[in-house]
Amino acid sequence: MVHYSTLVQSTWVRHGVAAAALLIGSLSASSAHAQTWMVSTSPYIKLGILDKYNALGGYSANFIVKNEKTGQEFMLTKQVSKGENGVDVFFPTEPSDPEYFKNMAGLAAQPTPGAYTWECRVNGKKAVGGRFNFPETSNDITVLDAAKR
Repeated sequence: MVHYSTLVQSTWVRHGVAAAALLIGSLSASSAHAQTWMVSTSPYIKLGILDKYNALGGYSANFIVKNEKTGQEFMLTKQVSKGENGVDVFFPTEPSDPEYFKNMAGLAAQPTPGAYTWECRVNGKKAVGGRFNFPETSNDITVLDAAKR
């Protein structure tokens, strides 16, 4: 049988060891001379289709996006269940997503700046389409000198 005071004592010992490890780690860590930031910018284009009066019931929506400069096409097919009117998708889709925009070779679309056209085919027929310019993005990082803080 474990006594209550033994449990309390072992808990305090574990907490003390963890605190000591953190203190030693912070003392031995090299001192930073400047603030370091990580940054990301992820632009996406949202495309969608909607059967306004839900006349079709369920359907297959095949989105096709074409890079005007390279002529490369990327496709993504979404199933719209009966009772749902439509679906929205993002271009490009993260390749970690089980359903993503890919070319005929299976390679994921990249966020390449430029002009694109797109269309959505429902049951093999063009239902909607359009064009967009994918934006160029960049990031600026300001390094704060430790002496100027």
